[in-house]
Amino acid sequence: MTLILAVGCFAAGAANAVGVRVVPQGNRHVEQPAVPGASVRRTKAGKTSFDSKYEKIRDLLASNTELMAKIKSTAKAYDIAPIHIVGALVGEHTYNVDAYDRLQSYYIKAAAYAGDSFRFAYDGEGISDFVARPQFSRCKDRRDSYSLWSCRERVWDSDFRGRTVGGKSFPDNRFSAVFFQPFYAGQTFGLGQVNPLTALMLSDLVTKVSGFEKLDENDAAGVYRSIMDPDRSLAFTAASIRRSIDDYRSIAGMDISNNPGITATLFNVGNSHQRAAILAAKNNSLGEGEAPVWPEENYYGWLINDKLDELEGLL
Repeated sequence: MTLILAVGCFAAGAANAVGVRVVPQGNRHVEQPAVPGASVRRTKAGKTSFDSKYEKIRDLLASNTELMAKIKSTAKAYDIAPIHIVGALVGEHTYNVDAYDRLQSYYIKAAAYAGDSFRFAYDGEGISDFVARPQFSRCKDRRDSYSLWSCRERVWDSDFRGRTVGGKSFPDNRFSAVFFQPFYAGQTFGLGQVNPLTALMLSDLVTKVSGFEKLDENDAAGVYRSIMDPDRSLAFTAASIRRSIDDYRSIAGMDISNNPGITATLFNVGNSHQRAAILAAKNNSLGEGEAPVWPEENYYGWLINDKLDELEGLL
């Protein structure tokens, strides 16, 4: 997979020589967009607050020089600014898990003890058997892991999600939630809180850049070991951000590499390829002289841009 290098800094909103517009820095929203109820409930259940969780992960990064050195070296390997990785980690540990959440230790142990006793499956049908169904034949020529699993995710959405196929009913839920979370629905894992489907998508890029072995959907334990390992989790986090930057540049014609709030948002919501395509369609429909439609941060990315000076100070 060819990495598309981020363009340099230009005046905000300007287009470079090949027509790529640089997304302005900062937030498009004056006030923070609403935080999802699930995140609010989870934080209340832990008898803490978003402010407290933010301060905890900020202080952890500030005090852990070894971790910060790894963040910087990983960012360099994937040709992104380290603030993008910092933003992703801060967002995850502010709104999803606590930086010292004991549940993470539990899941790490669960994966270690489970060995080969769990697999990626739904209602007794393993993932390999599922993607061998004829509906997935349109993906058979996809050679790299990102395009292959992205194609399979689109087939899930169009042909299976919320439908009954061949007498079997499938949930109206995300592909990753239905087939790739054998422990507990809704959970992501490790330092970067990467979900298994995202890891499978990014496997070729991580193998190329970091040299880790390619992931196999038939080895669920191996996938979990990779995304729970702190060093490998950072690689998958960086690869996800690299992929988002490349997708927005090549598909939407926009350089988001100078806006950590946008990359953090995409790390949170996923599907950068589809989101870039939607944004491109919006801009292609504009009349001559109309201002471009910029990507917008969600609640998660808004925090990163709002705290950007403080977070950059950690580096």
